[in-house]
Amino acid sequence: MPDGIALGPGEGHQIHGGALNAVVKVAMSAPAFASTFEMLVPPGYDVGAHVHGDGAEIFYVVSGQLDVLAFEPVDRSVPDWHEWRSESGQAYLRGGPGSFLFVPPGVPHAFANPADEPATVFFQSSMSQGHEEYFEELADLLRRSPGRPPGAAVADIRRRYAIEQITDLHPGRG
Repeated sequence: MPDGIALGPGEGHQIHGGALNAVVKVAMSAPAFASTFEMLVPPGYDVGAHVHGDGAEIFYVVSGQLDVLAFEPVDRSVPDWHEWRSESGQAYLRGGPGSFLFVPPGVPHAFANPADEPATVFFQSSMSQGHEEYFEELADLLRRSPGRPPGAAVADIRRRYAIEQITDLHPGRG
């Protein structure tokens, strides 16, 4: 059996492009049960509500603030997921350090940084295709697209990774 992995803050495989700033701590191909990341989420960044065809995700806010949600809304056609409500009345959570989000497969979810400072997030994904490959492609698109990336291009990448985009991605102010 190979040795384990011990990494300090910011150590690991860097994936950067536009507002995307992820550090791969361990990839499913390592092997691991999930790909694990340290992510810096810039002010104003909004991943957009989306659904994964397979795999679960975990988000844990280390520093800063994030708006998060993980539920099926009554009406997916509402363009701002911050206005979504579940059948039981659930709304998004604005959380600081220690806030936690678990997303089962097939559940709409989103996160955004509403603050003026970056947020640091511990993130795990068990998507069968590996989230690190998806991040590499998205980072490349963001590097080639100053400002807001074309929605159709983001949708194309997400479609190839079995991600259904519901609301738009906003790259933030960082």
